Amino acid sequence: MIIGNCYHSFESTLHRSVIQPFPLVKWFEGSGEVPVETHTHTHTPTHSGTMLSILAAGSIFFPGLFLLSKRCLKHNPGLALSEGEATIVSARLVSSIQAIMASSAGYIIASSCEDIVEDQHWLTSTYILFAVPYFVYDIYAMFLCYWHKLQVKGHEEEGGRPKPMGSAVASYLRREFLMVLHHVVMVTICFPVSVFWRQGKGDYFQGVMFMAELSTPSVCLGKILIQFKKQHTLLHKVNGALMLVTFFICRVLLFPYLYYAYSRYASIPLYTVPLVAPWQCNVGAFCLMAPQVYWFTLICRGAFRLFTGASRSRPPATLNKPDGGCCPGQGAPLPPPANGYSPVPHQTDRETDTH
Repeated sequence: MIIGNCYHSFESTLHRSVIQPFPLVKWFEGSGEVPVETHTHTHTPTHSGTMLSILAAGSIFFPGLFLLSKRCLKHNPGLALSEGEATIVSARLVSSIQAIMASSAGYIIASSCEDIVEDQHWLTSTYILFAVPYFVYDIYAMFLCYWHKLQVKGHEEEGGRPKPMGSAVASYLRREFLMVLHHVVMVTICFPVSVFWRQGKGDYFQGVMFMAELSTPSVCLGKILIQFKKQHTLLHKVNGALMLVTFFICRVLLFPYLYYAYSRYASIPLYTVPLVAPWQCNVGAFCLMAPQVYWFTLICRGAFRLFTGASRSRPPATLNKPDGGCCPGQGAPLPPPANGYSPVPHQTDRETDTH
């Protein structure tokens, strides 16, 4: 989100730049160039009542969909899922639906903006307002998944007593620190920047960022296949390859593409874009891209073991080592992280994905 959010501050930066000014009306003075014609769509109203209504709709939709899907799964006699299994599958189903909605909105927005900086589309801020409650909900949903995995897989403290809720929360926050931090940043920083500080600029870039969610359905399908012990099937391998490709294109190449798109729009060399962009843009892009690269490397490691069979050839003793010191102990390993990007080799056959 932050890439598109910072373009409105290019005006002051470009006046101080030694690079040729961009052909934009509001960021360029004294040029004989013809400004790019804009095709502005109606933008989201900033009326507080409308915004609160959209936020409320998202706050009801995502938790409601989760509860509804869990109820249907639990009461489906053909599935016979336990409470924990229904919870985990429902969380992944909601993540997939949100991803499809975000990707669809992103495609509509990006394909509707002829001027990638000035054009506006009403769906941009509307979907941001609608989707921001999802990140709050998802933090709780990930904890529920983690909690049920602790119970189902028998991860208990000495004496046979279940892990206390407070200890489980602390363990969850340590284990899922990066994913929880990502969600918190989306709500506390990216949301206000996108809705209030962006000044209607860069809807195209917001739309492209929405399409990063294209990789999420394959991620969630991989989780479900692993949950039902289908990780050695052809479907899991095909889905793993699809996840690898979509994640690389939609989440890693995404950020260089945003800079490339602006360099073409402004008719300047690609390497000069970071030089004239506000530092907030560059820092924001780096902070958002860094975890994507980290998670992609873990996906690559998991894919390598999946297709080479290295994970099946490891000695069984490695399966009993605790992971990363998140929950010290001498027993069985902790459940895989909710984000699925476990750096521990033996967990590849269990989880290889994220939300």
